[in-house]
Amino acid sequence: MYHTASVLTNGKVLVAGGLGSGYPEVANLYDPSTGHWIRAGVMNDPRVWHTASVLMNGEVLVAGGYEDPILHSAEMYNQSTGLWTSTDIMKDARDWHTASVLLNGKILVTGGYSGHNMTSLNSSELYDPSTEHWTTTDRMNHGRLYHTASVLTDGNVLVTGGLLNKIFLNSAELYDPAVETSATIDKMNKAQSHD
Repeated sequence: MYHTASVLTNGKVLVAGGLGSGYPEVANLYDPSTGHWIRAGVMNDPRVWHTASVLMNGEVLVAGGYEDPILHSAEMYNQSTGLWTSTDIMKDARDWHTASVLLNGKILVTGGYSGHNMTSLNSSELYDPSTEHWTTTDRMNHGRLYHTASVLTDGNVLVTGGLLNKIFLNSAELYDPAVETSATIDKMNKAQSHD
């Protein structure tokens, strides 16, 4: 449980991390053409409550999560070689965050839980695959974890709900990648979390 499943550009499904018996750093691939599972290498860090994003070049960025302590590490899976390689670390250690592949190819990571003073994060970061580096971007107006982040057809990212230090949120905000800013928008009719 708490693993990720990513549909790769070759049609296979990469399942990475999570809680359970065995070795949580071991990844697996499902091949729908054969109906069989195979090993997909060993991640550098075992992790749960992380994110996995399929990049435009077909690689998979796995970021953050928990492995005691909360992680700020990130790594890439190359479907051609089957290898995992470490990449630049995030500025903030976080789990229960979101990761969105933007239309410009960058990855937007928002919110999550830091474990420090039981804090819901309002920070956001961008991963640029062309430079393999993270940079901070505009903070959200509310700290939140267990929230959702959806890339809209215009390229903006709609961030909704979640928890702020055990308070359910009905707030929503819109991140604009063109100017790298977040703005509050109309609240949802109902506070929601764990969606």
